[in-house]
Amino acid sequence: MEKQDDIHCGCGCCGGEAAAAVSEGGVAALDSDQLIQATFLVDGLDCADCAAKVEKAVRRLTGVVDAQMNFAAAKLKVNYDAARLADVDIVNVITGFGYRVGVSPAAQAAPGYQKTVFRISGLDCADCAAKLEKRVAALAGVRTVQLNFGTGNMAVEHSCQVREIIQAVEQAGYEAVEGSKPAAAAVDKQAWWQKPRMLATLVSGVLVAAGMVMDWMAVNEQAIITAYVLAMLIGGYHVAKSGLYGLKSMTMDTNFLMVIAVIGAAAIGEWSEGATVVFLFSLGNALQAYTLDKTRDSIRALMELAPREALVKRDGEELRLPVEAIVVGDVIIVKPGERIAMDGTVVNGMSAVNQAAITGESMPVEKQAGSNVYAGTVNEQGALEIVVDKLAEDSTLAKIMHMVEEAQAKKAPLQQMVDVFAKYYTPAVILAAVALTLVPTFVFHEPFDVWFYRALVLLVISCPCALVISTPVSIVSAIGNASRNGVLIKGGAYLEQMGKIRAVAFDKTGTLTVGKPKVTDVLPLAGLTAEELLRTAAAVEKWSEHPLAEAIVAHAGNHNLPQVTNFQALVGRGAQAEFDGQTVYVGNARLFEELGHELTALENDWSLLEAQGKTVMLVGTDKDVYGMLAVADVLRDNSTEAVAAIKATGVEQVVMLTGDNNRVAGAIAGKLGLDAFYGELLPADKATTLTNMASQYGSVAMVGDGVNDAPALATADVGIAMGVAGSDTALETADIALLSDDLSKLSYVMRLSRKTVSIIKQNISFSLGVKLLFVVATFFGFVNLWLAVLADTGAALLVTLNGMRLVREIK
Repeated sequence: MEKQDDIHCGCGCCGGEAAAAVSEGGVAALDSDQLIQATFLVDGLDCADCAAKVEKAVRRLTGVVDAQMNFAAAKLKVNYDAARLADVDIVNVITGFGYRVGVSPAAQAAPGYQKTVFRISGLDCADCAAKLEKRVAALAGVRTVQLNFGTGNMAVEHSCQVREIIQAVEQAGYEAVEGSKPAAAAVDKQAWWQKPRMLATLVSGVLVAAGMVMDWMAVNEQAIITAYVLAMLIGGYHVAKSGLYGLKSMTMDTNFLMVIAVIGAAAIGEWSEGATVVFLFSLGNALQAYTLDKTRDSIRALMELAPREALVKRDGEELRLPVEAIVVGDVIIVKPGERIAMDGTVVNGMSAVNQAAITGESMPVEKQAGSNVYAGTVNEQGALEIVVDKLAEDSTLAKIMHMVEEAQAKKAPLQQMVDVFAKYYTPAVILAAVALTLVPTFVFHEPFDVWFYRALVLLVISCPCALVISTPVSIVSAIGNASRNGVLIKGGAYLEQMGKIRAVAFDKTGTLTVGKPKVTDVLPLAGLTAEELLRTAAAVEKWSEHPLAEAIVAHAGNHNLPQVTNFQALVGRGAQAEFDGQTVYVGNARLFEELGHELTALENDWSLLEAQGKTVMLVGTDKDVYGMLAVADVLRDNSTEAVAAIKATGVEQVVMLTGDNNRVAGAIAGKLGLDAFYGELLPADKATTLTNMASQYGSVAMVGDGVNDAPALATADVGIAMGVAGSDTALETADIALLSDDLSKLSYVMRLSRKTVSIIKQNISFSLGVKLLFVVATFFGFVNLWLAVLADTGAALLVTLNGMRLVREIK
């Protein structure tokens, strides 16, 4: 998602600016014909406390059912009654606080209606847009209308003709064209220094500098005061607008505290102090917004990975189409060096695909016919023809993007604690400032102006920005880091919890092992070579559908195998077939004992292989035993290293839970160096085992495939699914999802979690420490207004930058 250019309406009804920034979630009709769910992307948020004030103000609107602000993603989701409220009313509230905002059109049409998006030209104010919206909504056959003033897009659910809607728009004095530029392709072309707030800050700074120079040169006092007043008016416009609008909405935020402080400074003739406060506070806000946007961009950049268009093969022609026009079943052509635009399955071609953006895998993955590929990944070598499996909005990349944003909105326990504290903090500060003015003046007969000034300093230094922002900026940075490394963390609570894990339980099949049996040993007898024994067994097993048979055929290579006849599966024992005029058998010891073979000489080798957790099969005839094959579900390449890395993080107990027999479980546990194993478990038994572990060790994580181990994953404090790229069910059910099969990501997440919690605690301690130090100094008159602002904004910037360290790789 991106932002569009600022659009100045010119009429003053929306504060002079309402830049659209469109999200993919959009507006979707709910059960009621009039109940709408809208997603607004708010640009310019630099403070979590301010974001909370905006949310509260929107909640107060008549017709709003619910409003939830995701500060990290800069999104506001609102459920509202379209019969009582228009989206432009919500936009006006948000722009009233001085932010830029947009709303996206409806995602889907209701049954019986079609959705058409129109590009409207000639709109010059939000109020005009609202009137046009209501005019179109009054047309017969129109169900819902969503006119986005910022983008000029109007989405209409209708059963009437398109031309009727266009005519209604033209009658209102505007132009409507069917179709619009995809929302995700919008671009905010403004440089940071071109934005209104930054421009106002720069002008304010120049005026403050000019006032100081004139003061030093002893120029006319009236000229000096004029420069300072202009600096306060220009630099403080957005601050005052937001603060006073918040007061109107029955909310008091940092901007309101600053307005009081500046007005108070002007009242007692401290013009230079007031102007300096305005400049420093405005500069701090601008820098904070810039750094936070950089953090958010690390998440928004995910959607930039997928191309906006693709080369499609239709009816024998090759067409370059936008991804919105590509449907399931289309075949797209991806040339070497291009990014894959859609999720799909390769139908022609071979290549290596770099999937690092989705799964975090460091090495390209070989792809051929039948392989799954994901939007946003890079085709490195040969050309591929891919049949599309999912629409653009349903791709794995889109789901990851959506879930990352949702994760940022789920607050960690530390953040919830800070939010509760901040809720009562601002009113308490105002009361304290009033008391600091009145008590010394009327009780102890101290000079009013001295203590009034100190009260103003207290208001400034007590702004909660640094404290409130200390947690969310760290959470969003860490979740963004994880997403780029192929780990999807569903919320701050799970991120924080991973650092507290003291025991980890693994499922075996498909988690510690690859999940598919492979031939591990080929032991020929009776003068045959290993290759001859393997080809003979594979010739027989080629006709079997048993997983062990498939493993043998795969190991031999299903090419030029000897021809056999009269194949027959022997249930519970193996298989047989005619080969070179005799019957060849492949099966277990029971089968060969029934054939009359004495197997005593093979017992040592047989027992040794079984002790290693392998399944042993014999190959031979009713007269001779040709040899033995051992098949096992082998360990993943990095399982042993991953277990060791988890233990190195301080985890006390690493165990395996499996339905396999204890002999097989014990063999695998021994290879991995696990602390314990539990075999022959049903799904319910796994959940019970985790409960017992939790009572002994405290916090427990379960690692499984995300589907089959659902009871255990739900029981654990943190459920972790692995290898779930492309799997909708696993993505939805896990608390943390490893998008590839890389178990080493587990220790990475634990280190990331502990680093995040450490930085959050540093930020909270630093914020409170600075506040306490300057509050105490204020009582003794050691702090002036501009120093208080410098300390406040400086602290906010420092905790933001400290949190942003989590964007980088965690070693």
